[in-house]
Amino acid sequence: MGSPNRVWTAWLFVACAHWCFCSMERNKMFVEPSHVVYEELQSVSPALVNDELKPRYHFRPPRNWLNGELKTNCKNRAGPMYYKGIYHFFYQYNPYGSVWGNIVWAHSISTDLINWKALAPAIYPSEPFDIYGCWSGSATVLPGDNPVILYTGVDPEQRQVQNIAFPANLSDPYLREWTKPDYNPVIPPELGVNASAFRDPTTAWFAPNKHWTLVVGSKRDRRGMAILYRSKDFVHWIKAKHPLHSSKDIGMWECPDFFPVAAKGRQGLETSEYGDGVKHVLKVSLDATRYEYYTVGKYYHYLDKYVPDVTSSDDHTGLRYDYGNFYASKTFYDPAKKRRILWGWANESDSAYTDKDKGWAGVQAIPRSLWLDDSGRQLVQWPIEEFETLRDKHIFVKNKNIPSGGFLEVKDIQTAQATIADVEVTFDVASLEKAEEFDPYYVDDAQAFCAKRQQKPRVGLGHLDCWFWPQPTEKRELLSSSGSSKLKASIWSSCAMILPDHRRGKVHTNPLLRASLTSILQKNERYLLEV
Repeated sequence: MGSPNRVWTAWLFVACAHWCFCSMERNKMFVEPSHVVYEELQSVSPALVNDELKPRYHFRPPRNWLNGELKTNCKNRAGPMYYKGIYHFFYQYNPYGSVWGNIVWAHSISTDLINWKALAPAIYPSEPFDIYGCWSGSATVLPGDNPVILYTGVDPEQRQVQNIAFPANLSDPYLREWTKPDYNPVIPPELGVNASAFRDPTTAWFAPNKHWTLVVGSKRDRRGMAILYRSKDFVHWIKAKHPLHSSKDIGMWECPDFFPVAAKGRQGLETSEYGDGVKHVLKVSLDATRYEYYTVGKYYHYLDKYVPDVTSSDDHTGLRYDYGNFYASKTFYDPAKKRRILWGWANESDSAYTDKDKGWAGVQAIPRSLWLDDSGRQLVQWPIEEFETLRDKHIFVKNKNIPSGGFLEVKDIQTAQATIADVEVTFDVASLEKAEEFDPYYVDDAQAFCAKRQQKPRVGLGHLDCWFWPQPTEKRELLSSSGSSKLKASIWSSCAMILPDHRRGKVHTNPLLRASLTSILQKNERYLLEV
């Protein structure tokens, strides 16, 4: 596997997330298709932030609105970049309130992806080429350890254009200030490109033809597109004759992500890797459905073409990283540990007024290491190893029989201080005769199926719930993930399908549940497993 000149590219996967197109009419702002703007709440900063239900494992600033991505003046995620021993994370942030508005590119740094220090905002609307929005983008580290950021801006004509930014001082290890040259935009929408659907440039890779290459998400009618651009100097870009890839009847492709994976083993690959033993992944976020899918395939650099394998669907029914609230994800290569890390953004289901009252909104999902399954047909992911350092007291419960519809109480976790429970479950089953029969709806929309499944009677095998439940002596009520008051609140909202593993004769929960199955447990609460 060769990488031309061993150029380190792509360590930042800046900002994408729930996309919305914004327009102004007098003093009113209308957002399409689904984001509601609350102008009266945008600059309302709470006097006190309610920390009781704030996530402990997941990244978020101490207060106010977070868009896990950097994108439009709407919900967007951010991205990390590893540069000279420091992880940099850029994200959309409202410094004045806990609903969307007043968006800037906030900037935090870390040495371990666990503990973060907030810095001053890195980028904010200030020039004609981004005066109506600094949206999603990505970063690339050029030869000589020179990081650059490409991001989508919105100009006075309401066109989406691609701009470039450079660190103001490379001797500053924190990269606190960024400058935007006057020759922006470097990639305007040319004739034939939909200027209102032209956003989210990827991390660039150095192709074997000695050109820097990237793609920008777009659409033509109902066809989702990854438009490809090439450059010799990273400033002057030329559009290819055809997209890197496209798919019909699927709508706008947001936050595209294109990266190599090793055909064998778990080691991550730098974004410019190409050759024998390398496959490529194209992930897109679907504006029409608000979730993502990816394909695994082959990249033909001499044709500027990506061809998916025929092992999965190339549409909204295709492979997904996550079936929960997970959008606008982006990966980056971590050269310190030679791994590829996936990070995505999740929004709560609280109302804007509840967000105002509690003083914060939005969260980053737990970072996950990513590699290709041995079959070569799909990706495998697991929480990054750094999260093991957060584990402390271990409680083991073994050889317990849980009947259908029954409960198992996990004791000895009460503490005087609020804590986090991380649960890992393995089941032995005598037979799978009572397991749920396969339903094709799993494939079409597993997330919707899980929601529907909550209404059905229990069966012997196929569904797991975890609950935290106050003792009867406790008079207070707990807030569920939806913000409504309940005495009994589910730790995570969607059901966890228990997956049979015939090779081991056991049944395991989905590996990602180990990361997502977390909740704040207050004193005098019991922890229950319900089957």
